[in-house]
Amino acid sequence: MDEIEICGRLVEGSNRKLLVDCTGEGVLFIEADADTTLEHLGDAIQPHCPCFEELLYDVPGSGEILGCPLLLIQVTRLRCGGFVLALRLNHTMSDSPGLVQFLNAVSEMARGADVPPVLPVWERELLNARNPPRITCMHHEYEEVHDTRGTLGVMDDHNTVHRSFFFGPKEIKALRKRIPQTLGPCSTFEVLTACVWRCRTVAFGVDPDETVRVSCLNNVRGKRGLQLPSGYYGNAFANPAVVTKAGELCNNPLGYAVNLVKKAKAEMSEEYIRSVANFMVIKGRPSYTRTGNFIISDNTRVGFQEIDFGWGKPLYGGLAKAMSIISFCLRFRNSKGEEGVVVPICLPLQVMERFGQEVKRMIAEEIASKL
Repeated sequence: MDEIEICGRLVEGSNRKLLVDCTGEGVLFIEADADTTLEHLGDAIQPHCPCFEELLYDVPGSGEILGCPLLLIQVTRLRCGGFVLALRLNHTMSDSPGLVQFLNAVSEMARGADVPPVLPVWERELLNARNPPRITCMHHEYEEVHDTRGTLGVMDDHNTVHRSFFFGPKEIKALRKRIPQTLGPCSTFEVLTACVWRCRTVAFGVDPDETVRVSCLNNVRGKRGLQLPSGYYGNAFANPAVVTKAGELCNNPLGYAVNLVKKAKAEMSEEYIRSVANFMVIKGRPSYTRTGNFIISDNTRVGFQEIDFGWGKPLYGGLAKAMSIISFCLRFRNSKGEEGVVVPICLPLQVMERFGQEVKRMIAEEIASKL
């Protein structure tokens, strides 16, 4: 990334437009030592890591959006000779592919390269709104929703517990058995998103007549018509949502939810992305819908697991934790050596217990039916 931009601070312009003030104030860097080993951490390094607060110290005054360091890095040396690199990036500057680009640049230069393998490109104007701005698509992901019946699971990040669910080959195969062939090819992300969304809705006990939605974060790099150049590291994603009644979602087979997830991903045309940019300008940078919404991102192919600073590839590379309505899929190898996908989720305690039981039931029933 451009050194001056990362070393600057964010300010807010007209209509809540975010701008980088190139102050050169720098980023934050922390060194630490821990009396433990990677072997001892084991599966605990998956999100949410129980020692997360020790691995990334929350420097007072550094966690806001405006006027704060854009990047906080901590390197923790372990007794075994390994290390943990943790960082917090201001998400308005970059998304996951952009962050991986930055980490690859640092890792290549740590191994002796003189310049980054891919030069960073700013060019945010490529995703500017039209003049005058014009909304041309429906954006369910930004609708204002009220929990009139009190069952939509409105929560914040302070009254929840974290848990990660590992889906290995056996679990994924069991879920795929529930999908009718008439839906055509389905990605693992589509199947897992449908499963988690459905089980989450069941666990909350949402009123059957309430409307629920799922938003799938999609990378728009390579999208025809946008012409984002190689090296573009800014946010380049959209999160189209589809809606349905909770009763329809929970009472239909899993294929119903998979079909909706596929429809959400299919919304990602060039025109949809342009419409999002215009929506942001007209509505003054609104937040996504929180009530009755579930947002999930596929990070299994972003490249966190391939970053090598000279000591080999990481045992785990990826996001540190989920949020109240935001989750993601990441590649993970557990302590048994099984390769699969880990999905962290954040829910109130009793809802989490019901969610875990529902996921287990869906998988166990399908496995049992084949015995």
